[in-house]
Amino acid sequence: MENTLHDTKTVNRAAILAVLLTGQFMANIDTAVANIAGPSIGADLHASEGAVGLVVSGYVVAFAVLLITGARLGSSLGYRRTFLLGLLVFTAASLACGLAPEIVSLVVARFVQGAGAALMVPQVLSGIQLHFHGRDRLKALGYFSIALSGGAVLGQILGGVLIAADLFGTSWRPIFLVNIPIGLALLVAGRRLLPADRSTDRDPLDLVGVLTLSATVLLVIVPLLLGSERGWPTWSWMCLLLSLPALAFFEYGERRGAARGGRPLIARQVLRNPAVRAGMLAHGCTTGTYFALLFVLALYLQAGLHKGPAYSGFAMVVWVAAFGLAGPIIPRLRRGVRWMPVIGCLVLAAGYVSVLAYLQLGGRTGPLLFALLGVGGLGLGISANTLIGAVTSSMSPQYAADLSGVVATNAQLSGALGVALAGSTYAALASNPSTALSVVLVGFIVLTLVGAAAAQRLVR
Repeated sequence: MENTLHDTKTVNRAAILAVLLTGQFMANIDTAVANIAGPSIGADLHASEGAVGLVVSGYVVAFAVLLITGARLGSSLGYRRTFLLGLLVFTAASLACGLAPEIVSLVVARFVQGAGAALMVPQVLSGIQLHFHGRDRLKALGYFSIALSGGAVLGQILGGVLIAADLFGTSWRPIFLVNIPIGLALLVAGRRLLPADRSTDRDPLDLVGVLTLSATVLLVIVPLLLGSERGWPTWSWMCLLLSLPALAFFEYGERRGAARGGRPLIARQVLRNPAVRAGMLAHGCTTGTYFALLFVLALYLQAGLHKGPAYSGFAMVVWVAAFGLAGPIIPRLRRGVRWMPVIGCLVLAAGYVSVLAYLQLGGRTGPLLFALLGVGGLGLGISANTLIGAVTSSMSPQYAADLSGVVATNAQLSGALGVALAGSTYAALASNPSTALSVVLVGFIVLTLVGAAAAQRLVR
């Protein structure tokens, strides 16, 4: 791990941030874009619904399972090398996706694409921690949060627009092929603009830790992604139960390795830090509701109110715009910044309360609903920026890679859990769309209040 900070005075930090965030943006777009393309892929490749589901979930599974491993490789090999390697894998896999002749090769390519994203994404937060400090870090994290939120929403919009355009009769393929020119340009820019990694004593990768943690995350993420839509079959509950001994075995191996003087996959100091634990709980609660909202709102608008996919995607534009306001606002504040994580969670809760009230008063959709969602977007922007800032500032830069992996994995698992729980709840009440969405919103309000309580512990 780099023991000292790069000399960022001699490099263009704005260019560094632009390169890193473009990579983050691409990865987040591809998390969402295949959801819209599912029906077109199934019809074009004569694939079953289950096979098409693997196209969507395969990316997320590989991404979530390998995030901490990607962060650890960044610590060992250097964040620049690992970012460029991940980008190369992601771009090549995108080409394979766009040219896939049948469903099996497309599923395999999506797994590889997710693995490339898992190598690339943790380096984004690591780079921000290494090159930005104080209020500059808050600004950078504001843009980072926009890339997270905006990428997911743009993925839905972009998927709908490109598929509807049917460019040259290619149907769904441009949603993957569009990554090729962007990825190649970013590879060139990254090689020129990202500072060279400092030479460091490279700790050997804890392969046993990689395997046990990957198995643990796999046992959690697969049933969360696939179990709810299949009615929670026996295998899904068995996987979740088996994840507990798998986690215990991983923890045992990490403790044993650390006692022998080895470098564990996740530094023990990170896991023991009360600020990190409180921040991850608050960030997980709030981020989980956001991913769940994307999923449930699409069901509400498309299946419930029979709106089109493009309408569903544009419904979140106000949310993203409000989310983006937090980035430039927070660094300008002279007072109260310390309490911003709590305030952000409470504003997010207020946004959900206002949407719930709108539904209870007979509203269904339209500009007012989207404006009220914007209140939630502002709250999530405030909480996400300041929570990540507080967590990453609670430890020295030598733990940048560990924190990046933990933050990213926490967000993915929280999002999957939120989608599973909210999706199952909505499906059980789907005969009355407004009631179903209202019940889900009540759950969101409870979670954001739990997040506010955790954030309060962080800022004490």
